[in-house]
Amino acid sequence: MGLFNKKFSIEVMPKTAQKVRDFSEILPSKTLVYIAHLEDTDISDMKQTCIRLIDEGMIPMPHIPARILRNSSELEEWVSQYADVGVKRCLLLAGNNKTPKGSFHSSIQLLETGFFEKYGYEYINVAGHPEGNPDIDKSSDLTETLAALKIKNEYSKTTSIKLGITTQFCFDLEPVKNWLRILENEKINLPVNIGVAGPTKLQTLIKYALICGVGPSISVIKKRAKDIKKLLLPFEPTDIIKEVNEGSFVERFKNVSSVHFFPLGGIEASALFAQNFLKVLK
Repeated sequence: MGLFNKKFSIEVMPKTAQKVRDFSEILPSKTLVYIAHLEDTDISDMKQTCIRLIDEGMIPMPHIPARILRNSSELEEWVSQYADVGVKRCLLLAGNNKTPKGSFHSSIQLLETGFFEKYGYEYINVAGHPEGNPDIDKSSDLTETLAALKIKNEYSKTTSIKLGITTQFCFDLEPVKNWLRILENEKINLPVNIGVAGPTKLQTLIKYALICGVGPSISVIKKRAKDIKKLLLPFEPTDIIKEVNEGSFVERFKNVSSVHFFPLGGIEASALFAQNFLKVLK
């Protein structure tokens, strides 16, 4: 069985979730749905989105960005509120803020509070950056982001919580495969969810790629943009999904556990693409 046959996850924001009539109409039961937490999003909106996803048969996974938290009391309040409504997992990340609101500036600091064990969380994912993170990796290599993942890998050996990595979106697998080999060499054994950009306009994809620092693989999009016919067509991650679903890929990169969609062109478009792909595989 290929990787994509097993499962996939997808991402929403509270505002975009409001546009979906019923998640059970567009996603398979028990789909893991990440909920992005932007700086201006209220925790009550995040919590209500979690409640709704559970009611509609999904598994919510809210983001907790370190740099938008004011203090440890606020972190514990968020963690406990999520736990109260049935949340058992979350994605921890530093966040996009250049200047932290409080003392937290990294996801490892959040882990080290012990709040997630205290409130019974079972799964926590952290961010992975196969092409580097311009906010962290000041040189052209991956030294700093790899060092951070090593710390989290060691932390995973001290907790009952299952840790994993969810990567930034890609539209070329070569940088991702190189990164996976580096993780293997560095003995970073956390399961990896490969982030892919969902169907969207090519112009939109380029915009998000530049914002998110997806550097090396953007050359693939630039080549496509030179062909006027292809420039007018929406981007779809068909080639990426086909490759990660091949037996040779699954066998070579055993720590890759799933595919995660960044619905840059809308959640309905990504959900439809995923559902149609699953039908073809069956």
